[in-house]
Amino acid sequence: MLIELEHVHNVFHVSQITNYILDSDHAIITEPIGGVEDLMYKECPSQRLDRRIKQLRNKQIPLVKLLWTNHTSAKAT
Repeated sequence: MLIELEHVHNVFHVSQITNYILDSDHAIITEPIGGVEDLMYKECPSQRLDRRIKQLRNKQIPLVKLLWTNHTSAKAT
C-alpha cells in the first residue's frame, strides 16, 4: 500500500497529537539510493568587488571583498 503524503497538512493543533503505538506494519521499506559519494563542491572566487586598506596603529591590513561562484552579490565576503 503506497501512501501519498502530499495532501497532508504540515501544521497540526496540539489537541490532535497522541502517543504513537509501535506497530511493525507501519515500517516503510525503501530501496538504497545510489548516487555520488562525495557531495562536496569547490567554491572559487569569481570576481573582486572591492579592495581597501585598513589602517591600524602599527600596520596596514589589505581587505578584499570577493564574489564567489554560485552566489549573489549579497553573499559576497
